[in-house]
Amino acid sequence: MPPPNNVNQLDDTGGPQAWFHSLPLITRYWFGLAFLTTCAANFGIVSPLKLIYLWDNIYENFEIWRFVSPFLFLGKFDFNTLMALYMLVSFSQRYEMEPYNTGAGGGTADYAAALLFGAASIFATYPLVGMAMKVPPIFGRTLTFFVIYVWSKRHPTAPASIWGVQMKAIHLPFAYLGLSVLMGNMYTDLLHGIAVGHLFYFLVDVVPIVYGKDVIHTPRFLIDRFGVGAYVAPADVAGGRGGGGAVGNNVWRPPGRTNPPRDPAGSSGGYNWGGGGRTLGSS
Repeated sequence: MPPPNNVNQLDDTGGPQAWFHSLPLITRYWFGLAFLTTCAANFGIVSPLKLIYLWDNIYENFEIWRFVSPFLFLGKFDFNTLMALYMLVSFSQRYEMEPYNTGAGGGTADYAAALLFGAASIFATYPLVGMAMKVPPIFGRTLTFFVIYVWSKRHPTAPASIWGVQMKAIHLPFAYLGLSVLMGNMYTDLLHGIAVGHLFYFLVDVVPIVYGKDVIHTPRFLIDRFGVGAYVAPADVAGGRGGGGAVGNNVWRPPGRTNPPRDPAGSSGGYNWGGGGRTLGSS
């Protein structure tokens, strides 16, 4: 009799590890890195000053990690930071599961493209916003509210709540914003995220309908990496089928398999950006 294979039973009891691994791919990495980075800064492992956005340090000292670290450091440990972590993981996974289709069938690659657009727009508009109001040089909450706003426009009638108060998703970003103002908390970064989110929504949803032009397209390298539709991580395949590698009794299918897209992109007319994606000039 072959020895029992207990690998698949490690997470059968549930718990934090099973919950973490159940998160969608990008949400899992973003939340995990944000949690670790915030803990490292608060426990003195790394100085918070090494994590914030400082253009002079990037330009003069080539501290290129500052293009990423501001989106992972959420500030000192307090109630607002805990809420920021909760909103990050909650709304990131909601939108990652059904993002706007910008060329990858409404899947993981489209969500990655949206985050890249949000991050680039936050960097580009930060100096302008900073001239009008005081904005912190950390962008974790800014990017989170970008996601929340875009999700609320993608699913405007979805049920949502804040401290038990029920509302439609379309009202949620402004409810959070109003609550932050009433509590005397920092809110300018939330405004910044909402503004960038509205820009993305306008370009991806309004412009194609009103002007008949597709402006935002998921880059090919993201489609090549994540495929079309929702990304499926490597997983065990019963009976050794699926063409993956094997170690002992464990067999895995190759990574990068995808679920069928919920909203397949057009296949004719215009230039096909990224192969199989939404075509230029299509509505």
